[in-house]
Amino acid sequence: MTKKNKKYDRIFKENAVKLSYDKSSLKEFAKELGILPCLLTRWRQEYQEFGAGSFHGSGYDRVHPEKKRIFELEKKSKESELRFEILRDASPYLYQGNLIIYQFIKTNEKKYSILKMCSILDVGYGRYHRWRKEGISEKQQKIALLKKDITSIFYNFKKHYGKKKIAKELHSLGYKIVDRRVSFYMKQLGLYRIPKRKYKVTTDSNHGYYTAPNILNREFKVTTPSKVWVSDITHIQITGSFIYLTIIMDLYDRKIIGWSLSSRLSTQKTTLAAWEMAISNRTVANGLIFHSDRGVQYANKAFTKKLDSNKCIRSMSRKGNSLDNAVSESFFNSLKRELIHRKSKLISQKKMKEEIFEFIENWYNKKRIHSTLNYKTIEEFNAINNL
Repeated sequence: MTKKNKKYDRIFKENAVKLSYDKSSLKEFAKELGILPCLLTRWRQEYQEFGAGSFHGSGYDRVHPEKKRIFELEKKSKESELRFEILRDASPYLYQGNLIIYQFIKTNEKKYSILKMCSILDVGYGRYHRWRKEGISEKQQKIALLKKDITSIFYNFKKHYGKKKIAKELHSLGYKIVDRRVSFYMKQLGLYRIPKRKYKVTTDSNHGYYTAPNILNREFKVTTPSKVWVSDITHIQITGSFIYLTIIMDLYDRKIIGWSLSSRLSTQKTTLAAWEMAISNRTVANGLIFHSDRGVQYANKAFTKKLDSNKCIRSMSRKGNSLDNAVSESFFNSLKRELIHRKSKLISQKKMKEEIFEFIENWYNKKRIHSTLNYKTIEEFNAINNL
């Protein structure tokens, strides 16, 4: 039978070391204690290095009391570095649910301590091991896949889409899910749509030009193209100054058919420039209603002459009533929420023009789904209606 090694407690070891310095023969003293001389030598070496920090057993840090403060600071620093490293590696998966986190822990078991990962990622150690042993149910797999698709849609559409539009995208993928459930999972995943911000009015209606009555009268639902075009101007802050965006939208499909970006509010650079683009993109129908606010850029002779030559019917919002041109206002809200207000710093006019072009021509007019078009893109809507 193999003889078990005898265990000696900390007090015994410490007393043995202290007494050994008063003995003339280390070998004789070890024999007197009933231990091997090499064992006593090892104890003396440890005590010489760690002092009162010696002999605490396995699982405890050995450190000299005089160096304890430095040791603790170094230990905390290493723990912080490890925590940062784990969070950095896990960051793409943090809001995708526990099942995705479990998979991350499993993949990194050889790199990090399981207990440490569970603690840092706020995952129950026992729950993880149950998952590791038993796997997940079919229902949990479906929920995990749904959450993954919700997250993918949310980021693919640049954090613009709320529960309704994400639900519509999920329907196109074959899911049967209501808005309320999408909202529940978005909150679980920490996905929040970029909030709206207010912006200043740029309309200057203090002029002596004729202002047309509100012919449109908030009838924003249009059944044929080029029946009603609406227009508006907004300001955008850039590095060192402001620029002005003028848009013309066809209410039929909500497409921005004309737009202009300028550093001045002159008619030539705003409304006339946007008009020229609009008529190059879409034919002006007889009796087209052109609706805008009462700003001088729309009321002056140069622009009204252009409308009259194309036999358009002029319509203007009532004074101080932005809801009369709500569709244009809604577009600017989307533009500023989805593009402008996401910027952490101001950018140059050249860069802003590039980004607005990308937003209008490649995003808004092509890829963005619109609730007024029954959650279809403009291109899908026009394809169905053969425009």
